[in-house]
Amino acid sequence: MSEPLLPTRFTRNKTHLHAVLVENQAWFCVHELGRLMGKHLDERQLRKLDADQRQLMCVELFGETEEQWMVSESGVYALLIYHYCPEYRQLREWVTLQVVPTLRDARPSRSVERPTLSVLSWPQMSLSTLHWQDEPWIRLRDMPCLLANDPFNRHESWWRKASRLLRGG
Repeated sequence: MSEPLLPTRFTRNKTHLHAVLVENQAWFCVHELGRLMGKHLDERQLRKLDADQRQLMCVELFGETEEQWMVSESGVYALLIYHYCPEYRQLREWVTLQVVPTLRDARPSRSVERPTLSVLSWPQMSLSTLHWQDEPWIRLRDMPCLLANDPFNRHESWWRKASRLLRGG
């Protein structure tokens, strides 16, 4: 058995929800999420989720190490939509606006700097970038595409340059 994860406990309406942050991804205890939803969530309901949205994890709950089904943040939203009920709007807002930011803010200080991914978007294209050590990095294979769309890097034929000069512009 692997080293158990130590989740953070959140309370809503006197019901606990344990959550962990694994590789900057929030994961939530299925059993407790089901209690908050007023539903019994079992493996059958979890099979409706994609494989990357559910996972069996070893966590320490109330001093005991157990294997628990956990769902990712997107898995929580998928379950809330799949079992839609108007009251779930407040549950989704609580998860989105309080639980997830608290998990991310509580992670250890970034003394060990980790690379982060982002996407730069333009109307014609988007470009994945890696931010590491205060520098943005792009893949070498993306450079020709990036340079081809650069308006300052346009190579004109000598004839077009000459005709532009002759027209006075």
